[in-house]
Amino acid sequence: MNSLEKNTALIKQTAQKLGFSYCGIAKAEQLDEDARRLEAWLKQDMHGGMQYMENHFDMRIDPRKLVPGAKSVITLLQNYFPGEQQSAGSPDIAKYAFGEDYHEVIRAKLKTLLFVLNQHIGEINGRGFVDSAPVLERTWAVKSGAGWIGKNGNLITKQSGSFYFIATLIVDIELNYDDPFAKDFCGTCRKCIDTCPTDAILDNKVVDGSKCISYFTIELKDALIPAEMKGKFADWIFGCDICQDVCPWNRFSTPHTELKFTPIPEILNLSSKEWEAMSEEGFQTIFAHSPLKRAKLAGIQRNLSFIKPG
Repeated sequence: MNSLEKNTALIKQTAQKLGFSYCGIAKAEQLDEDARRLEAWLKQDMHGGMQYMENHFDMRIDPRKLVPGAKSVITLLQNYFPGEQQSAGSPDIAKYAFGEDYHEVIRAKLKTLLFVLNQHIGEINGRGFVDSAPVLERTWAVKSGAGWIGKNGNLITKQSGSFYFIATLIVDIELNYDDPFAKDFCGTCRKCIDTCPTDAILDNKVVDGSKCISYFTIELKDALIPAEMKGKFADWIFGCDICQDVCPWNRFSTPHTELKFTPIPEILNLSSKEWEAMSEEGFQTIFAHSPLKRAKLAGIQRNLSFIKPG
């Protein structure tokens, strides 16, 4: 076994020990096709008020500008599909937010992985990212063989569906690279497109972020949600799983084993009235390590008010 094989094996074995469901590796290079797609998406204002999507364009399409000397992009998947469901009558919250903030949980794992690599391989320049930096992680996931991009814009794996977080570790060492995932198993299925209540999913694997329920309930910081969206949110107050819940591939989803993603009891059980009556102090105490803190209590209560009948 040569050094490339040894180092690649070490990365994949360590990733498995850390609880990642998948680890694949691709060569660091500029993403020309994605650059064209991203530019067109931005020009059509499909990012809505998410102005940060316009920033660092050159870094988004070339990981070598994020990590000088980068040679490899490591993609890691972390299952978050819960074994528990929310109680009947509780307003809907996206499954990824049931437990602790995944940014904190996965970032710690990436630091551990990089530490192990530095210990066993030598000094490595690398940076880990999880949904908080200019990285086109879904493209890198496909390039590393993890799965394909579904019509709803999510990465879908043939074995377990799409309820995964995608983490990326960019390093300045060469490794053995996995074959890209070359097939698309969505076929003629349109369930995600036809079921989206706000028509955010277009028929060419493009999602109009400015129409997505997740955008309105999390990203939109304005005091008011546009009136024309009234009655289209069902019971969603934080994020939305509709396009994933109807995806046939998610019948293969299995519950995660990450203790830190154990659902916060209040998320499973609070009624709308209890959410409305919650104090700022109570919110800060209960959701100190939850993704819900991103929307803040005022945002959650605004969303609750918006989904009320009338």
